[in-house]
Amino acid sequence: MAHGLDDAVATVSAAAPPEKPVGLERLIAPVNHVVVLFSSISLVVASIVLTYSVVSRYFLHFSTDWQDEFSIFCIVGAVFMSSAAVQARRGHVGIEAIAAILSDRANAVRLFLVDVASLVFCGYFSWKSWILLHEAIVEGFRTGSTWQPPLWVPYSLMTVGMVLLTAQILLQVADQIRRWTRPA
Repeated sequence: MAHGLDDAVATVSAAAPPEKPVGLERLIAPVNHVVVLFSSISLVVASIVLTYSVVSRYFLHFSTDWQDEFSIFCIVGAVFMSSAAVQARRGHVGIEAIAAILSDRANAVRLFLVDVASLVFCGYFSWKSWILLHEAIVEGFRTGSTWQPPLWVPYSLMTVGMVLLTAQILLQVADQIRRWTRPA
């Protein structure tokens, strides 16, 4: 397995020349940029909190009960929230062996089919995330730790991240359909 960004970009570029974003694509690009910025900050904060936890436990001999969950919330939020930006760049991990043996056209079809399958899965995941978030808010779900932060916090990050990812994939599928149906 290898990083599939180069092959995916080359395949998409070979299928059609890149165009300036239009419509919703223009709106989601700056959103992705801001989300990646906050996700990066969140990962730095999580690393600082975990470092503080280690120092306070082993050198200062007192424990904190909030740092693990706080760090998990930060990391989960960063991963889910930044997934749409990763998808926009086709930065996910891919298997290059298949891409290497297929023609440019076959690769474009393969990417399209993967996008459609991903759209179905992520759409379902988004819907289930909304249900989980609603239950956490209505039922007042909290974690089982002594700190007991409300679970709507990570569930909301997961839900928003999945909705952004689903929207990004939908835009990519619609763009590919538009390119294929455009008169020559």
